Amino acid sequence: MFDNLLDLVKQHAGEAIVNNTNIPNEHNDEAIKMASSSIFDALKGQASGGGIGNLISMFQGGGQAASGSNSMVNGIVSNLASNYAQKFGISPAIANGIASSLIPMVMEKFVNKTNDPNDNSFDLNGIVGSLTGKGGGDIASLIGQFTGGGQGQNSGNSGGLGGLIGSFFGK
Repeated sequence: MFDNLLDLVKQHAGEAIVNNTNIPNEHNDEAIKMASSSIFDALKGQASGGGIGNLISMFQGGGQAASGSNSMVNGIVSNLASNYAQKFGISPAIANGIASSLIPMVMEKFVNKTNDPNDNSFDLNGIVGSLTGKGGGDIASLIGQFTGGGQGQNSGNSGGLGGLIGSFFGK
């Protein structure tokens, strides 16, 4: 998943990074990798912190759910801006402008690609598996729990949804 995410950031880094004089050309690859890592780390943190439902909702909600109004996306922007300011010695305002122009756009494309049946570069099961290290598990059941379509699917599991989410993390 990370390699596909890196490719997605590269595809959309033109104006924000590659054509931006505030980031010297010799640092373009590093800036792109930093953006990809920021996204991946935030998603992984959300998943391991018990926010798997929020992730699923974001991916099920389409591109607008991953826009700049999403608190996780805003967190990624802040983190990346701070990293850019430190690493490249640019002002926090410029770093924030770069991150703000790149991250919401990449996240929207990421979610849209995940929901596009004609694009197999990302799928929700693979994303959850990459984030949890568990291969994804039975994501259909988990999605059903959040969308109301999975009532009774886990009736034998006394832990219900909590038990199902726990199974992703080996609990």
